Amino acid sequence: MAWSFKLFEVGGTSVRVHFTFLLLLVWLGTVFWLQAGPVAALDGIVFVTLLFACVVLHEFGHVVAARHYGIKTRDITLLPIGGLAALDRMPEKPGQEVVVALAGPAVNVAIAGVLMLLFGAKVDLTVPQISSQFGADLASRLVTVNLALAIFNLIPAFPMDGGRVLRALLGFAMSYQAATRVAARVGQALAIVFGFLGLLGNPFLVLIAIFIFLAAGAEAYSANMRDFVRGRHAGDVMITEFESLEPNSDIDHAADLLLKTTQQEFPVVDGARRLRGLLTRQSIIEALAASGGKTPVLNVMKRDVPERPINAPLEAVVKLLQEKAAPAVGIVDADKRLLGYVTWENMAEFFMLRAAGMQSGRPAAPGRSSQDVDALR
Repeated sequence: MAWSFKLFEVGGTSVRVHFTFLLLLVWLGTVFWLQAGPVAALDGIVFVTLLFACVVLHEFGHVVAARHYGIKTRDITLLPIGGLAALDRMPEKPGQEVVVALAGPAVNVAIAGVLMLLFGAKVDLTVPQISSQFGADLASRLVTVNLALAIFNLIPAFPMDGGRVLRALLGFAMSYQAATRVAARVGQALAIVFGFLGLLGNPFLVLIAIFIFLAAGAEAYSANMRDFVRGRHAGDVMITEFESLEPNSDIDHAADLLLKTTQQEFPVVDGARRLRGLLTRQSIIEALAASGGKTPVLNVMKRDVPERPINAPLEAVVKLLQEKAAPAVGIVDADKRLLGYVTWENMAEFFMLRAAGMQSGRPAAPGRSSQDVDALR
C-alpha cells in the first residue's frame, strides 16, 4: 500500500504501518496533553500502541488460519481505522472462509481472557477512557477494547469479518459471486445507517461508514473480477497494437510518442523484439524535469518487467500485477519476443465490456488493441 513503510516481518508476512497511523498518534498525544497534561498524553499513546498491537495479533489470526488452507499473506498494514491483511486470495469454500474470518475475533477474545487470568482485569465500560495516572487500569482497558473489537468485527458488513462470515453462509445456498453481491449490499445498507447515526454527533462513525460503503463495493467488484479472469488467458486481454521504444531512444522521443498517442506506458524492446523494460508516463515527466530530454530511456525505464506466455492463465497475470506492483506484464511468445502487454487499466476496461455485453445479451469482444480501449473513453 502506498505511503506505508515496513516495521518487521514474521513468517514471510510483512507488517507495515501507514503514515496516517503515525499522524493519529501525534494528534491523540497532543489532544491528551492539552486536556490533562503530559502523563495523560503518554498514557494515551501507550494505550493506543498496545491496542494496535492487539490489532496486529488479530490480523495474524487470519494469516495463520489462511495458511492452514495454503493461502499466503503478503503483508499486514496498520491504518488509523484498524489493520488490513493482504491475503493472496480468500478461500472460496464457505466453511474455510468462516474459519479464516472468525480467527481474527477469536484472537481478541483470547487476549481478553489471558489478561483476565493473569492480571485479574475486568470488563468495565468506563475504563477505555484515557487516565491521568499512567498505566491505571491498563489491563482492564485492553480487555474491554479487545472484546469491543471482536464484537465490532462481527458486524455483517464488508470489510469486517462478519461480512465475510455472512458471505460464507450465503455461499452454502448460492454462488460465490451472488453471495458477495448480497453481502456487499447488506454492508452498504449498514454503512448508510452508521453514517446517519454519525451525523447525529460522531464524526468518526461517519468516517467508518464511508470506509465500509466503499470497501463493500470494492469487494463486490473484486469478486466479479476473480470470476472474470477464471478460465481466461493472457492473450484474451493483452494490448496488441502499441508504440514501442528502442534501447537507444531518449526521453524527447518518448515525450513525442506520449503526445501523439494515448498510451500511458511504452515497452522498450531490442532488435529481437525482446522486452528490456517499460517507460511510464510518470517516468517521462520526472526525467524531463530532472535531467532533460536527451536522457536515455535506459536510465529511467522500469527494468525486470514480469513476462508470461500468451497462453498463461489470466489469474497468473493478475497475481504478478499485484505481487510485483508492476505497471504491466509483458506477453511473449516461445522465443521471448514481445507480443503485447497487460495493464490494470486495459484489463478493467475489458472486464467492463464483458459485463456490458452480458447485460445486453451480446458477446463481449475478444482481446483488443490499445485503440479499441481508447475508443471506449
